[in-house]
Order: sequence, then C-alpha cells, then structure tokens
Amino acid sequence: MAETRSATLTIDGKSYELPIHSPTAGPDVLDIRKLYAQANVFTYDPGFTSTAACDSTITFIDGDEGILTHRGYPIDQLAAESHFLEVCYLLLYGDLPSKEELDQFEGIITRHTMIHEQMHYFFRGFRRDSHPMATMVGVVGAMSAFYHDSTDVNDQKQREIASHRLIAKMPTIAAMAYKYSIGQPFMYPRNELDYASNFLHMCFAVPAEDYKVDPILSRAMDRIFTLHADHEQNASTSTVRLASSSGANPFACIAAGIACLWGPAHGGANQACLEMLREIGTVDRIPEYIERAKDRNDPFRLMGFGHRVYKNFDPRAKVMKASADEVLDLMGIQNNPTLQVAKELERIALEDDYFQDKKLYPNVDFYSGIILDAMGFPTSMFTPIFAVARTVGWISQWKEQLADPQLKIGRPRQLYLGDKLRDYVDISRR
Repeated sequence: MAETRSATLTIDGKSYELPIHSPTAGPDVLDIRKLYAQANVFTYDPGFTSTAACDSTITFIDGDEGILTHRGYPIDQLAAESHFLEVCYLLLYGDLPSKEELDQFEGIITRHTMIHEQMHYFFRGFRRDSHPMATMVGVVGAMSAFYHDSTDVNDQKQREIASHRLIAKMPTIAAMAYKYSIGQPFMYPRNELDYASNFLHMCFAVPAEDYKVDPILSRAMDRIFTLHADHEQNASTSTVRLASSSGANPFACIAAGIACLWGPAHGGANQACLEMLREIGTVDRIPEYIERAKDRNDPFRLMGFGHRVYKNFDPRAKVMKASADEVLDLMGIQNNPTLQVAKELERIALEDDYFQDKKLYPNVDFYSGIILDAMGFPTSMFTPIFAVARTVGWISQWKEQLADPQLKIGRPRQLYLGDKLRDYVDISRR
C-alpha cells in the first residue's frame, strides 16, 4: 500500500499532512491515524459510513456499479459455477482450491459436523418458544467451554481448527435449534451428504421415515449460503472484528457476530420482508402500501427494496430470483397469495418512476425470504440460516485481522455533548 500523495488539513492556521492510500479498487483512503496525536482533534463519522477501520483482501463491493467480489471473483460467477464449500475455501485461503485441496477441505468439514454430546443439554435449558437465534448465541458462545484445544488465538494451528469446527458445526447447531423449537428429536449429521443437503436433512428428516433431499432444494440452499458468505465490513463483521481485537476466543467472537446479525435492519431483513408481504395480504392492497411507502410522514417502509451499500441492483438478487423461480415451480405454489403480492411488487419496483429514481430495486432479502418460506422454514429460522452462511465470512475476517501486524484493540472516539465538570451535591441538598 504505497503512499504517493497527501492531503493538507489546516486547523487554526496550522497545517497537517495526511497520507492518501490508493486501494486496488474503490475510492482513495485518507489516513488520519496520527491526526489526534498531531492536532488534538478527532473525526466525527456516525455509523462509520466514511471510515475504513481496516485494510482487507477478502471482499470488495462497488455499490454504485452493483459489484460484489470475493478475492476478485464476481459473486454471480461463484453462485453459478461454484458451490458453498469451495467459496469457503476461497474466502479462508485466498485462492480457488485444486481438486485435491477441495476434497481434503470438504473431508475435514464433513468430519467435524457433529457437536459434543453434552452440548445437547444446553438446548434443553431454553424454553421451547425461544427464538432460534437466542439459542444459537448461547450455544455457540458455550463452544469455548468444550473445545479448549482451539481457543488460543495466538496459535495458528488452533485458529485453523477453530475455523473448521465453526464452519462445520454451525449448520448442526442451527438445525438443532429449529428441531428443539418445534418439539422434534435432533437429527445427527450424515457424512454422505453435501453441506447444504446435510443441513436440510437435519432440519426436515425425522427418525420414523426416510427423507430424501431434492437436488433443486439443495442447490437453492447452497446458493443462499454462497450469496450470504461475506459482505465486507458490515455491522456483524465489524462486531466480530471489534470483539476479536480484545483477544477474545473465536467462539465468543462469532457469538457476538450472531447477536449483531439478529437485528431486523441486518440479518433479520428477509424475515421482515416476508412478514411485510403477509401484512399486505393480497394484490389489490398493494397500491395502498405503495402510497404509504412514498409518504415521508408514514412510518411504513417497504422491506426487501434498496440497500445501504448498493445504489444500483444488488448483484446477488438476480441469482436469488432464478433460484426462487426454480423452487416455487418445484413446490407448485405459484398461485400462493404471498407470492402473488411479491411478484406484483417486483413488477412495480422495476417500472415505477419513484422506485427507479430512488434506486429501490429488489434485493437479496426480497427473494431469499420467499425461497425459505417455500421450503417450509418458519420466519424465525431465516436469520439462523443467514448466520450459518455468514460464519465463513466472519472467520475469514477474524483470521485476517489476527494476522495483521497493525492490530490494535478497537476504541472508537466520541463527540461529547454532556455536562462539563460538576461538584457532587449531598442528597440532603438536592
């Protein structure tokens, strides 16, 4: 990262030189690390929308152009030509694997899918109506109590073992959280199944009869995992990095990421989208909700349209839409009222001047919620499935951060607007 230019900042007649870094892609970055020490001032950036907290080689997003790449590979190519575990390898190690490397990696992940038998008792400590995300936060955090041989973040080998364990066991934990919530027995992982098929089997099989995973559903689930694998420095990834900067063990860091992902503005968006479609109910009510969405004084917002980062099409949405069409055709539910509302909303969004002017195009959450609903998942499982997919992204970012020689504990500053120094007043005189 060569420094070839600088910017001059003048405060009270005194000038300060700030280096400008040029990335391989994206806007230039102004380096303000020494600004406080030199000028005794902070910068103010609520939401960190203009602040780079790290450098990274993993994922790049160009929101204006609708581009998302992992290690330089476009997401649409990966979703169409690759599969989730190959993308996991790419994110973790930087390059696409050879046939031998992929076989070895898939074998390792497959052999780590079971969880410690005693961890089953943790699930029984939750109420049956607990949200699966609440269960996952607790169980993933508790993994550090069972896997002591992979909690030392300073040991590269232990970091590697923890990475494999988390990727492998997260689908098992999510499926068990689901099974527990509906009162069905846990289904153990099956080594002969691929990653996505194994997850579907653990969610929908029962001991009383055989269950065969439909390849179309398995492919759709694999695409959902792939399209959600990483998304640069979003809220949950930044949470994982911040927790990691303190030296916390990997299971605690990922549990923190799951907790952040739970928010409806982040990982809960696809659940909120499907709930919105059900609230609208029928196609004839769409104009009413469109008008409400256009009214600035109305708190109603259309979920599943537009994106915080993408100011153009969400590059993941096109792939997800193709999967939605395949799944809905397989399940024979093209006439479902919720689906009809979704299709009409989609049509309006692509034709209405209001949506086009504000670039409110259907995003990945719009289609993923429809797919998961068609598969038979309740809305409470949408975010846990997102967590399964995003685990590899969190781990890749976690590993990259720990290898960074510039690593420091995260410590954001603030613009303090409270009272100045005051003397304590005894309670008798208040």
